[in-house]
Amino acid sequence: MPDDAVLTAERAHLDLAAACLHSMRTATIATVDAGVDAWASERLGAARAERLRSLAADPGAPPFFGRTDTPDETFHVGRRHVRDAAGDPVVIDWRAPMSRPFYQASAADPQGLTRRRRFGFAEGRLTSYEDESLTGDDGPSELLKEEIERPRSGPMRDIVATIQPDQDDIVRAPLAESICVQGAPGTGKTAVGLHRAAYLLYTHGEQLARTGVLVVGPNRAFLRYIEQVLPALGEVEVDQATVADLTGRVPVRAQDPDDVAVLKGDARLADVLHRALWRGVAKPTDSVQVPLSGRRYRIPVERLRRCVDDLRRADISYGAGRERLALSLAEDARRQKEEAGGSPTDAETRRCARSAEVRAFCDEHWPAVDAAALVAAVLADPSVAGSALTAAEQDLLRRAPARSVRATRWTAADAVLVDEVAGLLERTPGYGHVVVDEAQDLSPMQCRAVARRLAAGSLTVLGDLAQATSPWSVADWTQTLVALGRPDTVVRPLTRGYRVPAEVLEFANRLLPTLVPGLAPATAVRSEPGSLQLRSVPSMAGPVAEVVQQVAEGSVGIVCADADVPGLVAALAAEGLAVAALADDGDEPARVVVVPATLVKGLEFDVVVVVEPAAIVAAEARGLHRLYVALTRAVSSLVVLHRGELPELLAG
Repeated sequence: MPDDAVLTAERAHLDLAAACLHSMRTATIATVDAGVDAWASERLGAARAERLRSLAADPGAPPFFGRTDTPDETFHVGRRHVRDAAGDPVVIDWRAPMSRPFYQASAADPQGLTRRRRFGFAEGRLTSYEDESLTGDDGPSELLKEEIERPRSGPMRDIVATIQPDQDDIVRAPLAESICVQGAPGTGKTAVGLHRAAYLLYTHGEQLARTGVLVVGPNRAFLRYIEQVLPALGEVEVDQATVADLTGRVPVRAQDPDDVAVLKGDARLADVLHRALWRGVAKPTDSVQVPLSGRRYRIPVERLRRCVDDLRRADISYGAGRERLALSLAEDARRQKEEAGGSPTDAETRRCARSAEVRAFCDEHWPAVDAAALVAAVLADPSVAGSALTAAEQDLLRRAPARSVRATRWTAADAVLVDEVAGLLERTPGYGHVVVDEAQDLSPMQCRAVARRLAAGSLTVLGDLAQATSPWSVADWTQTLVALGRPDTVVRPLTRGYRVPAEVLEFANRLLPTLVPGLAPATAVRSEPGSLQLRSVPSMAGPVAEVVQQVAEGSVGIVCADADVPGLVAALAAEGLAVAALADDGDEPARVVVVPATLVKGLEFDVVVVVEPAAIVAAEARGLHRLYVALTRAVSSLVVLHRGELPELLAG
């Protein structure tokens, strides 16, 4: 039984932490602008606004969730650092080095702790605590189990109170280290990736404030699901985008057949586009005269050729090469004038570089290029690929030219190609760290689009080969990491499932030997008898409605083949159950939602109802992988309803 005196003391510390956090926020609001200048005022205002957002109180997140005791001192651990008026710590940020023993200490290695204390809360009120002596086997933590199993609805929550040692090792990996997390269902790989971003922002704040952090997700529904995790940890300046967002240089109004989309996602298209771009650069065949300070200076053809050749070999973008070519001609004329005793100014040299004669030379020998126009030209005449593509592949790629580039009906795969060319024309600004989730589904060309945003920074790759559902799916991570520009990245497996009950995970694992032979299956840390139900039913709407009505709290995801979504929503409405379908570009999902199978990846629900598994398998080429994803979304229980036969691998 909890000691009332301990509860009283801890509640007093909770009140103190809340009051100190309020004081920190008040002090930030009261920060005075000295009025030095407009720029300083603007920067102060931005810094103050960011600080206020990071200190914003979350009524569902108490100031601390744990405590560590050593022979000399005690620390309360929370989502952010809280100090009192004297500047002394009241709560230690979970990312601080002194907080690490809270996550890593064990009976085998107590790391200097004499006790670890976890707290239980209800509606923001501290209701219980649990002590681990770390001197022997204290048994599984009930509060930890309750926190993992706590019903969820709405966006994804942070996991700072439940991070496990294998997860913590990844979260605290150095900024310079790129990591690929092969995470089985329920292992928390997405949360680990987000918490690593938060840790790096805390540890390398000044550096990453300049270069930024980017989170790349598979779709907008997924980004809505995770969008509150980092702000809840006090990190508000993180960009989140899909690959489509990153490559949205042209409007996508059409869809490629699967075989065409696969070809456009092939890494060889990068070579094709590179060749198409640079073949426009022509060797000069004659000298040119350029004006400078009222006179004209002839540049011999030999020097022009050398200049073009040197720029082609330089490690610069196409657009930068064109600019340097113009400046090189102007500098040549300047040297000639100086040799004759003149002294042209920098302004005169710049005017020479912009002169009609220099522009005409550049247009002929290093022409300006529009990225979309170049891609349209290549698709209209893929013969530029030469031996990089077979004749059959060129025919597959070829399409009739549109009346104009603006009239082109671009596809998502086309947009990635346009972004590739844009990256050749001008260097794409890079982030200091990029987190890319569900990376197993990216095409090589999509990986290149992400890599362009990475520049010299590091990478956290998250995914699961068994959940690979795209046409580019591979059996290992090698191709993906090469395309992302980090071939030496270490693959770190997460196989301990914390979210999915053992009964559900073992059922889904029946598919693994067929999906990815040799891939280590996940093992669950908790068992929930009765968490798996398989029911053969004559119709769907009634049984689905029955399951939903039995769920008192928490989220419910009803997963079915995409084509069956409208009919199921209508049938449930006829049963008196008002549910909406989850949409990629829709609003935040309700507590109960019908989920197209193609959008369920990365999401979690307390209760999942999988409707007609055979239909999910039959809907696409990698339907069995899609079914594996759907079966592993449940945190508390999974109900599988089927009218026809179950897929053979699940029927045993």
